[in-house]
Amino acid sequence: MNNYSNDNTARRYVANVSVVGTTQVHLRNPYIIGWWSAAFPGFGHLLLSKYIRGYMLFMWEVIVNLKSHLNLAMIYSFQGKIDLAKDVLDTRWLLMYIPVYLFAIWDSYRTTVDLNKVFLLAEHEKHRINSFSLGAIEINYLDKRSPFLSVIWSLYIPGLGQLYIHRILTAFFVIIWLVIFFYFSHALEAISLLFLGKVQKSISVLDPQWLLFIPSIYGFSIFDSYMNTVENNKLYEKEQRKYLQEHYQASSFRIIKGQKAK
Repeated sequence: MNNYSNDNTARRYVANVSVVGTTQVHLRNPYIIGWWSAAFPGFGHLLLSKYIRGYMLFMWEVIVNLKSHLNLAMIYSFQGKIDLAKDVLDTRWLLMYIPVYLFAIWDSYRTTVDLNKVFLLAEHEKHRINSFSLGAIEINYLDKRSPFLSVIWSLYIPGLGQLYIHRILTAFFVIIWLVIFFYFSHALEAISLLFLGKVQKSISVLDPQWLLFIPSIYGFSIFDSYMNTVENNKLYEKEQRKYLQEHYQASSFRIIKGQKAK
């Protein structure tokens, strides 16, 4: 149950609070969203809460990247082994990868521009939103949380920052894929061997193809949790301010610019 039932009288809404998370539109920099899509297709759409499209592009990136050996070729190129990089690439998969990669960047940029316009129109309508949602499996509500804590939890394990701010869908998706990346890259096994002083064995057990996914998912989780904590705090303040104005502010109250309040 929600503390406010939407009657669909507004053309656009700035936010919706549900048991699986708080979804909202707000002003974003299209270049930053496009950059995240370039860093890892799907991330830009997830930042926009376009989950289905983001999940599809993310899984496409993982599957086609592995089949084309793109990460392995990147590592060889970083080491200056250009011939090896050329040899490991599978062009049958690589030529499928490029169009979708470019689409992810373009579409996330285009969608950000559109959603910025939607936000400005929704702000002009100033329609009421719900701030409390109670269901059989979860409870969610608007409140203020610390962006610093969101970053700290995301640094420990990506996805925990999203759980802290109740972005359940993103948190579940990130945590599941992090486990997959850790398992197939043998990263935790390599860290354990490193602590035991077995440096060469630690390096040899790593799978570089899977390992190269991990920095991207860490970076995304930190940025996503920080940005959404800040925006959720703004939404809470906006909703609180509107409620206080409607219920406690005198209708005759006016703020006159340039004059001191008495």
